[in-house]
Amino acid sequence: MSNEPVGGELRTHSIAVGYATWILGFFGAHRFYYGKKVTGTIWFCTLGLLGIGWIVDFFLIPRMDAEADRRYAAGPYDYNAAWLLLAFLGLFGAHQFYLGKMLTGIVWFLTGGLCGLGWLYDLWTLNEQVSDRNRAS
Repeated sequence: MSNEPVGGELRTHSIAVGYATWILGFFGAHRFYYGKKVTGTIWFCTLGLLGIGWIVDFFLIPRMDAEADRRYAAGPYDYNAAWLLLAFLGLFGAHQFYLGKMLTGIVWFLTGGLCGLGWLYDLWTLNEQVSDRNRAS
């Protein structure tokens, strides 16, 4: 589970999920997962800096994981669950429902994630959304 303490601090993200998303990393998936929005977008547009950045990231994932654990708040909402829901059911608002955002979830469900644009926005902001909900709990 991602909230298990390591070295005195609670974990928010998982190295295993980081490496699993790294497999599709030339699209920036692992960078978005760890909250690196700008470089995630660059990886997406350049296929991981033509594969070179993707290979380098294999060695950087432990550091990205530790940074994410320090940056985002742990709590009752699991980052991995939210990311899985966004990845597979995001256009239907499943991640919004999971976070207790019923109105947004209904809007996403009825509009296909606002025709995909809201889904893209959530790709950029999901870590902050989960962190905010965890801090409010």
